[in-house]
Amino acid sequence: MPVKGEHAAPLLRVPPSPIDDDDPTSNDDDDDAMAPPRHRCTNKNNANIKSLFFLFIIFLNVVASRGLTDTENLLKFKASLVDARALANWADDGGQVCDGDRANWIGVLCDEGLVWGLQLETMGLKGKIDVDSLAELEELKTLSLINNEFDGPLPEFRKLVGLRSLYLSNNQFSGEIPGDAFEGMGKLKKLYLSGNRFTGEIPSSLAGLSKLTTLKLEQNQFTGRLPKFTAKFEAFNASDNRLEGPIPASLANIDPSAFSGNKGLCGKPLEECTAAQSSSSPASAPTASAAGGATTTSKSTVQPTPTDDDDPTDPTAGPWKPSTASIVIVAIVVGVAVCGILAAAFILTRRRNQSPESIEAGPPGTAPPPTTIQHKQEATPESHSAAGGGRGGGRGGGKKLGAEAAAVKLSFVREDRGKFELTDLLKASAEILGAGCFGSSYKAALAPGQVMVVKRFKQMNNVGREEFHEHMRRLGRLRHTNLLPLVAYYYRKEEKLLVHDFVPYGSLAVHLHGHQALGQPSLEWENRLKIIKGVARGLSYLHKELPTLIAAHGHLKSNNVLLDENFEPCLTDYALIPVINQESAQELMVAYKSPEYLHHGRVTKKTDVWSLGMLILEILTGRIPSAVLKQGGGGEEEDLAAWVRAVPEEKWVCEAVDKELAEEIDNHNEAEVVKLVRIGLGCCEADVERRFDVKEAVERIEEVKVNDRDAFDDDFYSSYSESTTAGGGGGGDRRRPSRELSADFSGIS
Repeated sequence: MPVKGEHAAPLLRVPPSPIDDDDPTSNDDDDDAMAPPRHRCTNKNNANIKSLFFLFIIFLNVVASRGLTDTENLLKFKASLVDARALANWADDGGQVCDGDRANWIGVLCDEGLVWGLQLETMGLKGKIDVDSLAELEELKTLSLINNEFDGPLPEFRKLVGLRSLYLSNNQFSGEIPGDAFEGMGKLKKLYLSGNRFTGEIPSSLAGLSKLTTLKLEQNQFTGRLPKFTAKFEAFNASDNRLEGPIPASLANIDPSAFSGNKGLCGKPLEECTAAQSSSSPASAPTASAAGGATTTSKSTVQPTPTDDDDPTDPTAGPWKPSTASIVIVAIVVGVAVCGILAAAFILTRRRNQSPESIEAGPPGTAPPPTTIQHKQEATPESHSAAGGGRGGGRGGGKKLGAEAAAVKLSFVREDRGKFELTDLLKASAEILGAGCFGSSYKAALAPGQVMVVKRFKQMNNVGREEFHEHMRRLGRLRHTNLLPLVAYYYRKEEKLLVHDFVPYGSLAVHLHGHQALGQPSLEWENRLKIIKGVARGLSYLHKELPTLIAAHGHLKSNNVLLDENFEPCLTDYALIPVINQESAQELMVAYKSPEYLHHGRVTKKTDVWSLGMLILEILTGRIPSAVLKQGGGGEEEDLAAWVRAVPEEKWVCEAVDKELAEEIDNHNEAEVVKLVRIGLGCCEADVERRFDVKEAVERIEEVKVNDRDAFDDDFYSSYSESTTAGGGGGGDRRRPSRELSADFSGIS
């Protein structure tokens, strides 16, 4: 997909050279030495392992002796409280808060010597919460202050950007919560605000936190409408407030009891709204940057270039705010739109000299960013535009279609889609989505809620009508979550149209290589693994259902992997080798770039596995496979797998893995990333006999897990269980390993 103000080609950034003298992992600066290492990235210029170990010991001593430690930050937090008798053993007596995974202080949860959670519940705590001190706890992931006596406005918890869980229920917090109170907390999964005295509207920044699984708002005095949450809740409760208006569709499947005590609420799952309720003033829309620095479904949500139908208040619309930069971007977009109109005029001029059978769908080269282009319909009987009419549904487009065109119908291969005709596509508002090696793609808005993508092919004119029909019917029978379904097709000898569902969140290539140009965060580890697993499952399904095809996909690459709003991948442009002209296939398709074809002139059953391996390495390294330079320089290209193999395995995370991913992962996930790199290399073996087959590749990929320390938070809801509330006064032995404590916590229903 094109980027704002640019053609598609420059979208993919040129990766840095594998040899980088400016090593970001170097410990040359004192400031760098202050931060505890998240993974074993060491100075590239030090090859002596013993020396590195010695330096590491010195580094630990420096960390222990300089700056504020977790101990000092927790003591600062304690000092901000009015009555902290329950924290009596929080003392500066020379001891450490954590011994590995064991906590020495009450209410503290430790992991590998660092504080990852505070469980300070039912302790009679009150006073002003020193959020700044808590923000210095680099590994703090969960905070529970349930059943205390804190009051006043909500503290600035948004400074705790790494929090996964925040429990504030049953205190005396009051007043309105600012709309941006949770901006930037994109990793937040659980939020408990129930049993306080909050007023005003529910903060709009919550709407953009798509990782939220639990939200408890009951027993407050919230007013206004419910925001349109992007999250898919496992637990939600907004009962006993003063909310009004229609319940958003995203909450329609929630139990009705979650909305009780709000007389003004209506709509599914409650009673139908009256006209007056539906027309009442809505709550203010979510802020565009609610997801902030989030990396999850919101962090890694990289939006396609906005269209005229995009709502600027949509919480998923990305962090665009009025600024000098945005004004410049608008100017660029306007300029590109003008260029698009000129290009359209040029195309229409050329059409007069083309064959009457040709369906002109747009410029043959790289498409400009998505722009609604008006195509003036020619008066000749046979000519018509695959891109459809212009703005507003293309009124007047296709009025003079000849008898031949009128008689031609789309061939549908799925019965679960609303039917439409070719003329509907021709008259629909069309946007150029992009141009690939086989043709251009267009987004066609038919009826409200029915948006299709039309892809035009010219490299299929050597296949017979019946053979083409049979293959399309075969593809239409495929059903899998990770395959973009073929809905319909249109056959002419010179060119073909394939019609698919529209996937609004763009291609994997854009998310990997275009996020910086869009000003969006990179994909996080959890979503990268999810995408790889989905691609592998889709590929496995293709090989199972299409056993007669040597390369069941044949063209697997990041541009042909589309992502939905939950980062579930959908494969596209699959199983086209049988209908693509052989000369075009050999020149353009990924399968014909494999080692076995380049060296032996053949494609095998394992060729798709090679493509899968290259895709895995692209996802993990963030490098474009065709843009990797040999380490010796000279500008000569080499295989991405060969480049990774040239890096010692112990340095993969530091030198081969995408720097943004390397900065995110910790020791819990480093081994899993390395395991996945090995799988990618196993899929890319040049020797076909040694290469994994599809079954083995998928099985190995499924074994890779997200070892998320935050999984312990799932049990960290509350200490209402007898064993933990009894310890609120400091009694009992609390020096058990923190991970064992999670078994004591019972969830709030």
